[in-house]
Amino acid sequence: MSLDFALIVSEAQSATAREHKMTTWQGIRLYHKAIAWSMVISMAIVMEGFDNALIGSFYAFPAFQKKYGQQFPDGTYGLTAPWQAGLSGAMNAGQVLGLLLNGVISERLGFKRTMLAALSANIAFVTLLFFAQNVQTLVAGEILLGLPLGIFQTLAIAYASEVCPVVLRSFLTIYVNLSWVIGQLLALCVLKGLIDNTTEWSYRIPFTIEWVWPALILGVVVFAPESPWWHVRRNSPQQALASLRRLIGKGAKVDFEAKETISMMFHTNEIEKEMSAGTSYLDCFRGIDRRRTGITCLITTSQALCGAGLMAYSTYFYLQAGLPTQSSFSLSAAQYGIGFFGTLLSLLLVSYFGRRTLFITGLSMLAIILSVIGFLAVGGEGRSISWATGCLLLVFVFAYNCTVGAPGYVLVAEMPSTRLRSKTLVISRVLYNILCIVNSVIIPYMLNPTSWNWKGKTGFFWACLCFLCALFCFFFLPETKGRTYGELDILFERGVSSAAFKTTVADPFRHALDGCTSEKPEPALRPETGTEEENPTV
Repeated sequence: MSLDFALIVSEAQSATAREHKMTTWQGIRLYHKAIAWSMVISMAIVMEGFDNALIGSFYAFPAFQKKYGQQFPDGTYGLTAPWQAGLSGAMNAGQVLGLLLNGVISERLGFKRTMLAALSANIAFVTLLFFAQNVQTLVAGEILLGLPLGIFQTLAIAYASEVCPVVLRSFLTIYVNLSWVIGQLLALCVLKGLIDNTTEWSYRIPFTIEWVWPALILGVVVFAPESPWWHVRRNSPQQALASLRRLIGKGAKVDFEAKETISMMFHTNEIEKEMSAGTSYLDCFRGIDRRRTGITCLITTSQALCGAGLMAYSTYFYLQAGLPTQSSFSLSAAQYGIGFFGTLLSLLLVSYFGRRTLFITGLSMLAIILSVIGFLAVGGEGRSISWATGCLLLVFVFAYNCTVGAPGYVLVAEMPSTRLRSKTLVISRVLYNILCIVNSVIIPYMLNPTSWNWKGKTGFFWACLCFLCALFCFFFLPETKGRTYGELDILFERGVSSAAFKTTVADPFRHALDGCTSEKPEPALRPETGTEEENPTV
């Protein structure tokens, strides 16, 4: 493949136009291998969702409470609020370290080798949890397990966003969230089947699943292709082309299109090198990338502060709301099933309504639901109030996964520049995990009857934060639907306001071709309709 700049621009222009014309079905037929590999990588996220739901549900699990907790004055067993906070926050603390580690090693070693190392570490660290004899060992094991889980968080999103065309980007990044929900649902189903088991195997069997799952994925990832974008960033066109060929169908025409797609990647990479030469963590806070990093962090902050932390404590929340243990586990299992279908529905909603509208509307809906939960708690206690609170939390889960949870994964994948994507995702997820650590500290105090004992009134606190997040997103969150990475680079480089992203026509080739041809070319892409005044070109 020639590295002549004029040829690269011409081929990149053709590839960009083709991506805009590509239908969903065409994308599936051409990139069916990329879809399969992305789904395999994303399945590692199942273990994060599994462990997250596992620990939160263990607090209402009789055998676990007796083994690792203490006896209360009323004769029951359980973990005190400080140990609940420490155990819940341990994995998040480990994930912060894993995220920071991933930002460095994934760009040096590549996504594939980093994933293989993380899967191996996952298998090793689960051993500590399985053989833990006290709560202190559990905390240490959760911290260590958080290291590979932190790597999975951003690596799966980055890989999914780099191996597929624009038309499939939302589907594969949403699948990352779907994998997380699958993990939670799996954990609740396993625990519900073991709740009547009074032996130590009732809480050790769930840990064995965390051995088997990553081992199966590791055996497949060994054969996975590397992201072609990673090879492009390392200036290795032939390796990039070889990776792309493994991700798409076969044929002469396909081979020609693959070369054009690599040219588009190189052109986008050159645009970003001109805008920001560095690729360090500090470069995420310089120039144009400072805004992109800020918006990415706003998205993950909204996901952490919208009350979603209650989902990890749903079983315990239902118990404190007055529901029996079996009903609490049943509602929790239903909760993750509803979350699964909510995530599937988001695949359609994000394509129809776009990212910005769906995200802001969702935050507003969540604020209303949480407020109603709070007002129900003010009204008093009783069986009807308890069930109404439980049902509203199920509605909350459905709305969250439809509008904020899954679409948020799409937004964070599209917002950073390609050269700084891994590090920007790491920064945003570190912030998210820090907030989750705070949540894991304060939520047990909010719900624990020996501490603040807010019960349903907890909804008021999260409703206020949720409303503030919606307000900030209204002013700062841009629409990224249907944009190539090159177009997003131009929109950010020109300083287009967030509200104008949707209607502004972006042409990443306009100025590049000026230096290669004698005549100024017409703008290659005008996906929006309307007059030049209505849809300015940048």
